Amino acid sequence: MLIALNKPYGVLTQFTDRSEPPRRTLAEFGLPSGVYAAGRLDFDSEGLLLLTDDGALAHRLTDPRHKQPKTYLVQVEGDPSDEQLAALRAGVVLNDGPSRLLTVKRVEAPAALWPRDPPIRVRKSVPDAWLELSLAEGRNRQVRRTTAAVGLPTLRLIRWSIGHYRLDGLAPGSWRRCD
Repeated sequence: MLIALNKPYGVLTQFTDRSEPPRRTLAEFGLPSGVYAAGRLDFDSEGLLLLTDDGALAHRLTDPRHKQPKTYLVQVEGDPSDEQLAALRAGVVLNDGPSRLLTVKRVEAPAALWPRDPPIRVRKSVPDAWLELSLAEGRNRQVRRTTAAVGLPTLRLIRWSIGHYRLDGLAPGSWRRCD
């Protein structure tokens, strides 16, 4: 079984939390029993999370050797220059090695985008822009660290697709079977 969930902002990609006070978890979304997240999506990121009860499938979806591209829509602070975009395309060296993006392009704000709760911080004197980034690896906070390295801090991060699986109109907190 494979499930696509649109994980809202501020939700852990696990079913339990022992912190005090407890944070929101996947347990609140009425998912079928026996499924687990295939990979991670940060607490402060949103979008597509795949869950499965098949360990081999989870491995194929998450192992970098299988090259499942992950595409993100990223709202950044600032107006990306050609030099910043070129630096992202060329690869940014992070403290844990080079960050290799498959594609980088500037896009318009998504038309079907849901409001985030809480909203992002907005500074009237600083513009923002949207980028579409794809990568085949998935290191800890890699997209955020990569955009920050070129002077474009991430304001909002939404995973839009993993391989051929896409959000395609799935509302935050909603899920559907993919198989």
